[in-house]
Amino acid sequence: MTKKKIRILYASPECVPFANSGGLGEVAGSLPRALNRKRDIECRVIMPLYGAVSDEYRQKMRFLGSTKVGVTWRMQYMGLFELRKNGVTYYFVDNEYYFKRDGLYGYYDDGERFAFFSKAIFEAIAMMDGFVPDIIHANDWQTALVPVYQTSIYKREFMKTVFSIHNVEYQGFYGDTAIEDFIGIPDNYRHVLEFKKGINLMKGGIETANAVSTVSPTYSMELKDPFFAFGMQGIISRNSHKLSGILNGINTVVYNPEKDPLIPANYSAGDLSGKAECKKALQKDLSLPETDSMMITMISRLVPAKGVDLLVPILDNIIENNDIQFVLLGTGFPEYEDFFRGLEARHPDKVRCLIKFDSALSHRFYAASDAILVPSRSEPCGLTQMIGCRYACVPIVRRTGGLADSITDCTLGDGNGFVFDDYSSDGLYSAIMNAYGTYQRKDDWKKLSVHDLKCDFGWSGSANAYRELYRALTGGPGE
Repeated sequence: MTKKKIRILYASPECVPFANSGGLGEVAGSLPRALNRKRDIECRVIMPLYGAVSDEYRQKMRFLGSTKVGVTWRMQYMGLFELRKNGVTYYFVDNEYYFKRDGLYGYYDDGERFAFFSKAIFEAIAMMDGFVPDIIHANDWQTALVPVYQTSIYKREFMKTVFSIHNVEYQGFYGDTAIEDFIGIPDNYRHVLEFKKGINLMKGGIETANAVSTVSPTYSMELKDPFFAFGMQGIISRNSHKLSGILNGINTVVYNPEKDPLIPANYSAGDLSGKAECKKALQKDLSLPETDSMMITMISRLVPAKGVDLLVPILDNIIENNDIQFVLLGTGFPEYEDFFRGLEARHPDKVRCLIKFDSALSHRFYAASDAILVPSRSEPCGLTQMIGCRYACVPIVRRTGGLADSITDCTLGDGNGFVFDDYSSDGLYSAIMNAYGTYQRKDDWKKLSVHDLKCDFGWSGSANAYRELYRALTGGPGE
């Protein structure tokens, strides 16, 4: 008899290529595809039907039906659409009141919007043409109520839940009336959400899920430390028996300098000449001198967690006294944006700072630059350093979270980047100057570049780890 596959419903508030704001969307767009390459896994994705989802995809969707979903005392319309793409079935939960908006998050009623989405997932299963998941895999605070609802309301004995923490900083914290206002669980389950005189959705997900994962092994350990846990260290430690850390991967088809259509010239580990062309093209487009100066980039949200405050005291000195060009792509806190605008004004022949988010342009920055800065205070996983390696853009990182799990210091030989430990400007300065010194030794830099290009940050290993997690929860495929 043919063995039944383990059926996974991957619940995410965002997913590439439909609607995306960051790393979670990249994961949701890549991990299910990798899982479906396993003979014993069938993974499907469910997400909201945002206004940002293009007509190109909407026209290919199939309408599966509609129903009503209770949001405490309100009954709200829910439509369900299906789209199949690249070997994955995607489901889209439709409610224009909640999701037909300009952005994905940041609204006054986000708690209600994602409580509706979490409950709608259970109602949607009945419309999925016989697909009944063994596991619902929820992600971040927006879907943290999925395991809460499974435990408190739906109680489907055959169904397990996994909850993944992509960034513990964002927890879904609301006032103590949130259960009555929009969550709607029985009073005897109220305690799973109560936290510091309020309601914490992420806490509920951790407490009620059958398994909890984070996006790197080091981050799973760091979350027991108050420095990293944003108040959740006690909850994490209490549930450590069901916690695992699995390093994310990147989409090696999208991020591939040999075939990337978004860069001026393609290149590979066997022929790096195209990278020099990419550098000259970016210098020309940004009106920078077309020299062989070391080009260092930063592609990041400009927020404290990304270590921007470490750069502020040292970057002027580094640029002024060394043959270095610095290019930045990102947005964030106004004071940081102003600093980088001022940096460009002070060094007009060496610095360009593009204060915007542009995914396509980021490919050109990776391809043109020699090194990339990721000096994060905390970094659950991070994709930037992996993409940097893929484009021979050598990472300069702090040893934390996924950076520690993916980048090893090359100063003494083997390694794929430059790593510093102390969260200090001095530590970052030393790492940058170490990289700059290595860049002057062209043969050594070329060897490092080739080595980084060959690093495997694809999803295969991560998918295997998730497969084992799923098998442990279900006992593996049954007959």
